[in-house]
Amino acid sequence: MKNPIKAIIFDFGGVLIDWNPHNLYRNYFPKDEPQAIDDFLDEIGFYTWNAEQDRGRSFAEGVAVLSVKFPHRAALIEAYAAHWIDSIAGEISGTVEILQKLKGKAYPLYGLSNWSAETFPLVSDEFSFLSEFDDIVLSGDVKLVKPELAIFKLLLGKIKYLASECLFIDDSLPNVEAAISLGFHAHHFESPEALRMALKEYQIL
Repeated sequence: MKNPIKAIIFDFGGVLIDWNPHNLYRNYFPKDEPQAIDDFLDEIGFYTWNAEQDRGRSFAEGVAVLSVKFPHRAALIEAYAAHWIDSIAGEISGTVEILQKLKGKAYPLYGLSNWSAETFPLVSDEFSFLSEFDDIVLSGDVKLVKPELAIFKLLLGKIKYLASECLFIDDSLPNVEAAISLGFHAHHFESPEALRMALKEYQIL
């Protein structure tokens, strides 16, 4: 079967960059109690709250709003904003190696990431592989977040490829499902090894 893929689109956090609130909050909870961190994140609705920073809300406003709702957790909420960089543990080296191989094969590469415009500058210079992308659509810049279809359509409007000519890679299943609904090829990222196998099936690697 002829390879239909002409361009490849990567999510960042959880695919190329090891972002996880556990990386930060393990400094505030006993090291042998990761469940305590999850319980805290669930209690405050962390991921829904954080998505609004990804959409463009300032961290100052986000902290103020959530601290009013959970005053007994205010110090921990503020810690995320004050020490956000600690949520980044580094690059996911196996995926970065794949990215560089794709670049070597001259595939057009695009980034589509839910990421605060306030914090992205803290990593944009640290990870040199980010310069490999032909273009990046950042949720905090465009005030849209995945899995909203509008952000995928915005990306398509910026590149010269049809959805059916693109492979989208993301660690969030809802984001993958949204991409598929628009006609993208998509891979639900779980490990670099599984991604490498998927790319071989597409005859990309």
